[in-house]
Amino acid sequence: MTQLETELHLLKNEVINMWNLVRSQLEKAKSAMLNFDKDLAREVVLKERRVNGAELKIDRDCENIFALLTPVAVDLRFVLAVLKINSNLERIGDIAEGIAKYVLSIEEPFNKELLESTYVTKMYDEAINILEDTLSAFENEDTILARSVFKKDEFLDDINLRANELVEDYLKANPKEINQALYILSVIRKLERVGDQSKNISEEIIFYLEAKVLKHKHSH
Repeated sequence: MTQLETELHLLKNEVINMWNLVRSQLEKAKSAMLNFDKDLAREVVLKERRVNGAELKIDRDCENIFALLTPVAVDLRFVLAVLKINSNLERIGDIAEGIAKYVLSIEEPFNKELLESTYVTKMYDEAINILEDTLSAFENEDTILARSVFKKDEFLDDINLRANELVEDYLKANPKEINQALYILSVIRKLERVGDQSKNISEEIIFYLEAKVLKHKHSH
């Protein structure tokens, strides 16, 4: 293995560790929301520092590879893709922290009927699935799996589009629960952004594996 190959291998492992950390943050924020677990929510908020630390380290490592080892062709594309993926993952970490903070703000557990009627739990599961798909696509260099994320993201977009209406219907029947309903609406918006960040990640995976820039082909 050349020094460049060694560094790229280490970089790939670092990004995979960051992915797993962010996925764990999303899962814990979900569990905190569903079980009204404020201790778990606090843990997510505290761990956000680790996510930020991981992002900075990956950025520095990419800069060092550029400066010292001048990668070209597919290696260069890989490092460029990692820089962008790293930033997308950090944003997903922020989203998990935001959801955990909502759990810390509410006085009582989210109403089960509210969670069901807005499909927020289903949406959350799908957001985590999509993030897991991007990780598998990255680990296994699988562009077919990366492309499947675009279709799955449409499910999140659909729920997001219906969210206002669903929350309004719920509030007509439960007018006193405006606070809870607004928090759930915000969670739905955040989960929709997890889908968007995952879609960006998929584009980067395809970019480095196929040297095709997909950005301009998708209407965003």
